[in-house]
Amino acid sequence: MRKPLVAGNWKMNGLRASLLELSMMARAYTPVLRARVEMLICPPVTLLFPAAASALGSGIKVGAQDCHAKASGAHTGDLSAEMLFDGGASAVIVGHSERRADHGETDADVKAKAEAVIGQAMLAIICVGETRAQREAGKALSVVQKQVKGSVPAGVSADQIVIAYEPVWAIGTGLTPTIADIAEIHADIRKTLARLLGKETAAKTRILYGGSVKPSNAKEILALADVDGALVGGASLKAVDFMGIVEAA
Repeated sequence: MRKPLVAGNWKMNGLRASLLELSMMARAYTPVLRARVEMLICPPVTLLFPAAASALGSGIKVGAQDCHAKASGAHTGDLSAEMLFDGGASAVIVGHSERRADHGETDADVKAKAEAVIGQAMLAIICVGETRAQREAGKALSVVQKQVKGSVPAGVSADQIVIAYEPVWAIGTGLTPTIADIAEIHADIRKTLARLLGKETAAKTRILYGGSVKPSNAKEILALADVDGALVGGASLKAVDFMGIVEAA
């Protein structure tokens, strides 16, 4: 029932020359892959419009990495969901651990941003995940439960949100949790969603894994029952690496 989604988060990387990688991805995203796996690239906002134009007709969706919760106003340097939609975005990542850490974003902030994204008829990719200290203290499940409860808007449908579980300590480090740990967290996220949104919505909501995903480990991770795709960082910058993960999905 849940079509896998492989999303690439380019973070603060990429210039216009990087669109060549997107063109290579588009050529490799065959009709067979399109039928089986949804593909999304979230470049820096400077490349949002040209990336959307480059991806037109390829089946690849283009998204943004963050937005402001307000629709407009005196918020220098910020961008609203409407602006991102106008620039070609069909999805927005909210609550990434780097935003939570670097900008002090709370669960309430993330929920407000998700509501803005959904209000603009875009997909909200809501990120959650524990730190190394929290995992070592045995608090991973409780931390992620709290983030899901605080960050997911009430009454949303499964086609409006995606949850991305990214253990903070695994992002860009080359480290990954064990397969058993990933399965446990994803299953628990689905149980938390069931309590928040109802069993039917939870069963249809996609939950992605992120954190040092690469072609060599993607197949094993993506084979897990409650893992519905991946949110990919560094490996999404190169077409050959990213498409390896798409093909694994």
